[in-house]
This record gives sequence, C-alpha cells and structure tokens, in this order.
Amino acid sequence: MTIHIKRIGISIVEQGGHYLIGTRGPDVPLAGFAEFPGGKCGEGESPEGCAVRECLEETGLAVQIERLLMRREHTYPHGTVDLHFYLCHPSREVSLADEQRGFRWVPANELAALPFPEANADVVSLLTTADWPQPTAPTLASCTRP
Repeated sequence: MTIHIKRIGISIVEQGGHYLIGTRGPDVPLAGFAEFPGGKCGEGESPEGCAVRECLEETGLAVQIERLLMRREHTYPHGTVDLHFYLCHPSREVSLADEQRGFRWVPANELAALPFPEANADVVSLLTTADWPQPTAPTLASCTRP
C-alpha cells in the first residue's frame, strides 16, 4: 500500500514578538484548531514558495522568509503530512491591532494556551521558550525527507 504524504508549507509570521494566528474553519480536517498561515504545496511548488503564497492568499499579507525553523512529518487519521515551518516577517510593517482576514496577532507567551493541532506542538514549544530566538540553523524533527 502506498502512503501519500502531503507536503505543507507554513508561515510562522513574527512581528514584535507576536505571531499571526487563525482558526481552522468548520469544513476542514482539524476544524476549530488554531493555525499558522499555510497549506498544501502545488505540483512542482517548493515548500518555501507555498508558505509565501498561502500566507498571501489566506491573510492578504506578503512575507519574507527568514529561515526554516522546523520540518516534521506527522500522521493523522485523515492522512500523513510533511510540515515545513518557516520563520517569516511581513514585507511591510503592519499594525498589531489589525486583523489579517481573520488571522490575529498573538503574543508569544499566549501561544501555548491555544488549541493547536498535535503536529504543531514542537514548533509552538520552540516559539515560547525563554531563550528564543534560537541560532539560525534550522531544527529538524522526526523524519526528514529530500
């Protein structure tokens, strides 16, 4: 049996110690969970390109990728995902008071209280550690794939 693994590009958008967070809609897997902007990679699309595109489509916010924070493969009942988490910053300064199409700015110290999907636990933990930001080398978790 062949397992289809979905590559996902995720933008961890940071500005002033706050992160851009949304809530998954009612008609998708993991409905009601907190989420970072992101989605499935298109045919031939890199995870980096996907993260930038999905952030713009979902939030209206153009971002610049700083670096890969983490890569994690996780299996849910609805399928296996290969998650690429990228630390990003807005291409232009935005007000933390503004919502971005239903996404809002959440201080780092409040992230752990939000109901993120299980596969996001390690990246949320990283973002909320006292010694964050970490050195610029990416953290690879679980299985890494080319």
